[in-house]
Amino acid sequence: MAYRYGNRHQRMLLPPSVEEYVPAAAPVRAYDAIVDRLDLAALGLVEDSGKEGCPQYDPRAMLKLLVYGYSYGVRSSRKLERECHYNLSFIWLTGGLKPDHKTIAEFRRRQAGVLAGVLRAVAGVCLEIGLIEGNVLFVDGTGVGADAARAHSWTQDKCERALAQLGERIEALLAACAAADEAEAGTESLVALRGELATAQGRQAAIEAVLGRLQATGRPSLNTTDGDCVRMHPDGGYAGYNGQLVVDDAHGLVVSGAVVAENNDSQQLAAQLARATETLECAPGVVCSDAGYVDYEQIRQIDRAETDVIVPSRQQAGGREPGPFDKRRFAYDAAADAYRCPAGQVLRCKGVDPKQKVRHYFAGAVCRTCPHFGVCTKNRRQGRKIKRYAHEAEREALERRFVEPDAQAIYARRKTRVEHPFGHIKHNLGVRRFLLRGLAGVQAEWSLLLAGFNIRRLITLRGVPALRALPTGC
Repeated sequence: MAYRYGNRHQRMLLPPSVEEYVPAAAPVRAYDAIVDRLDLAALGLVEDSGKEGCPQYDPRAMLKLLVYGYSYGVRSSRKLERECHYNLSFIWLTGGLKPDHKTIAEFRRRQAGVLAGVLRAVAGVCLEIGLIEGNVLFVDGTGVGADAARAHSWTQDKCERALAQLGERIEALLAACAAADEAEAGTESLVALRGELATAQGRQAAIEAVLGRLQATGRPSLNTTDGDCVRMHPDGGYAGYNGQLVVDDAHGLVVSGAVVAENNDSQQLAAQLARATETLECAPGVVCSDAGYVDYEQIRQIDRAETDVIVPSRQQAGGREPGPFDKRRFAYDAAADAYRCPAGQVLRCKGVDPKQKVRHYFAGAVCRTCPHFGVCTKNRRQGRKIKRYAHEAEREALERRFVEPDAQAIYARRKTRVEHPFGHIKHNLGVRRFLLRGLAGVQAEWSLLLAGFNIRRLITLRGVPALRALPTGC
């Protein structure tokens, strides 16, 4: 069998122009076409070719470089610099420009606010060509690590324990220095003691400053590397952020996204829906999420006349059927403000806790004569007791809505839509932590990642030639 051998010394010519480096249907051309249609002025990115001073790199070309790089998991400024030298698609995209890593990093840092708006601009393109319908939206969040170690997260308790240990160490060092003989002054051992004492005192001052910030802000923890990140609870805890997104049901495209310094989703439903509504410029028909978003104060902020909310209660999400004497088996009569138990006895309101917004209902001594006494309750004096919270009406309405067939069908599609972007970003691109620090930086990165996901979906749905042919303004 014959073989084909390569020859590094074979003379050859590259195409006469950079335009011929990539074929007409190459995905990079779709990225180029879409970014060219974005209104940079609306994003806040100023283009002024008449500026005096040293020429800058074309801001649109720098934006293309970041969007395209993040779409394929190339996020490091040094890696982006390398791609601009050796990767033909990057060379074509930037028109042969070769910014160094410092220039790329500085552009990304300075234009973090602009980059945070890229997702909304790309979602606007999807909306105009009819691929985002806005009828049914799914909301979810995922934890992403910060560019900070968990060991640098401090709580008030940790600060106090560290200060107590340092106090003991400083006292011991002071005693050791005082006990040194005058004849030993200037010797190596005394110099080392004084150096260690200075280090311990400096660390003590730093921890006291952290404790002061914790007490002033009321935050439960503070990371000294990235002051905006929080301690995330899963997997034993890590320093990170909560990446939120809202996905459209029609084609799985991301409508909006945000990064929040919260370690759970309970306070996010209304806020994320509001962000999506800004992009859509109208309220969606349905919003759906998992039980992690159950917070009835949040749900009350949503106009239920415009937007139907499909969210399971935590009991429904657990999949456990209520027992024969579970609270959900007791029927509430709003007119009489009373509960009726499965055995037919009435539980009347006997007390109100205004602070906790709880009403207490008791059956009384009648429970002692019930055949279910000892199973339903063992309280001989008060009988069965039920607490009714201020949000019970919302919970009951949501539970009734969730079990309806159309709601079950929508909820069944939730995972196939909302988990797709997370799987792509974390598994395919390998993004487990952000590279930038601070909320502004990580929001810019999250926007780039989600915008890149949308463009890749557009290529799958429409193809490169169709995206290149989009009319101006779409």
